[in-house]
Amino acid sequence: MKLPKPNLISLTACLVGAFLLSLMTTLGCNHQDEQPQQTVRPVKVSRIVDQANRVMSFAGEVKARYETILSFRVAGKLLTRHVDVGDRVRKGQVLARLDQNDYRLAVQDLQAQLASAVANRDFLRDDVTRYRELLAQNVTSPPEFDRHQTAYTTARERAAALEAQLGHALNQLAYAELSADRDGVVTALEVEKGQVVSAGQAVLKLAQLDEKEIHFDVPEHRLAELARRQAVNITLWADHERRLKGQIREIASAADPASRTYRVKATLLEHQETAQLGMTATVWVPSNMPSRMTVPLSAVFTPQNKPGQPHVWLVDEETGTVRSVPVQIGEPLDREHIAVTGLASGQLLVSAGVQRLAEGQAVRWPDAIAFVMNRANAEEGGHQP
Repeated sequence: MKLPKPNLISLTACLVGAFLLSLMTTLGCNHQDEQPQQTVRPVKVSRIVDQANRVMSFAGEVKARYETILSFRVAGKLLTRHVDVGDRVRKGQVLARLDQNDYRLAVQDLQAQLASAVANRDFLRDDVTRYRELLAQNVTSPPEFDRHQTAYTTARERAAALEAQLGHALNQLAYAELSADRDGVVTALEVEKGQVVSAGQAVLKLAQLDEKEIHFDVPEHRLAELARRQAVNITLWADHERRLKGQIREIASAADPASRTYRVKATLLEHQETAQLGMTATVWVPSNMPSRMTVPLSAVFTPQNKPGQPHVWLVDEETGTVRSVPVQIGEPLDREHIAVTGLASGQLLVSAGVQRLAEGQAVRWPDAIAFVMNRANAEEGGHQP
C-alpha cells in the first residue's frame, strides 16, 4: 500500500482547521450582534372614569303619591259593594254599604225619647212662667218656685242630651255608607259581600291619579350621591325610548330592616297619563358627587423602591408601552373600585398584571389590534388623492 506524503496531510489539516475557526468566529459575531427581543406582555386595561359625569340607574315602580285605605267608621255586615279593582270613582260616590237596620232603629228610639223630653221641657217651661207670676203676687212661696225651676232645668238638659245622642246615632247611620273622599281609582279590595267588618278595618284602597311618582330602592353607599329636589330622568319599560322629567321628592331617613336599602320617591313631572300604576320604570340619576377619578383596585401597586407611594401603569396608545405614575388613594367604592387623584379622565391604564411589568414595557391589549388597524386605514385614506 502506498502512503500519502507527509506534507499533503499537514496541508489538509491546516485547511480544515482554518475553516472551522472562521465558522466559529462568524457564528460568535452573529450572536453578539443580535439584540435581545423585548417581551410584549398581554394586559387587561380600563379607562379612567370621572364620577362627576356618571349616571346611575335604578329600577322602580309607578305608584300614586296619595293612596288611601278606606274603611267604615262603624261595625256591621257588608251588605253591598258597588266597585271592583280598577274602577274609577268620583268624590262622594258610594262605594259600599253596611246593614243599617240596627242604626236606623237606634235613631227612631232616640227620636221618640227626644220628642217626649221636648214636650216635658216645654210644659215645665210654661209652668215656671206661671209660678214666676204667682211669686210676684206673693201667692206662692220661693221654695215652691225653686222646685219648679229645678224641674224645668232638668227637663231642658235632658232634652239637650237626647238631641246630642240623636245626632250621634244619625252619624252612625251615615257611617254605614262608605263614600269616596276624592277622585281616584280602586287599587285593592280587602272584604267581600256578606263579611262582618269591624270599625277601622281596611275595606278598599283608593289611589289618586293626578300625581304619580316612582318608588325605587337605593343601597346605602349610593345614598350620598342623591339629594332632594334633584332632577332625574324616567323611562318606562313599555316605552323606553321616551325620557320623562322627574324630581326626587323624598328620601327615607332609615333603611329597610330586611333589604338594608333606602326608599326614594321621584315625582313624575309630565305625561302623567302615560304612566299607569304598577308599571316598571327606570330612574336615571346623575351623580351629584364632586369630580373624582376612579380606577380598579387591582390597578394600584406599590413599587419596591417606593413602598409608601402607590402607583398605576398608564398605557401610551401610540407606542404601546407603559409608564408608572404616582397617585393618591381616596375612599373605596363599589365594584372593587377606588377613588384616586393625580390622573385625568379618559386615560388608559393597566387593570390586571401590574406586578409583572417594567418601565417602558411593551404591552398588548384586546383593543390594541383594532386601534392599529383603524389608524393604518386612516393613514392610508389620508394618502389617497
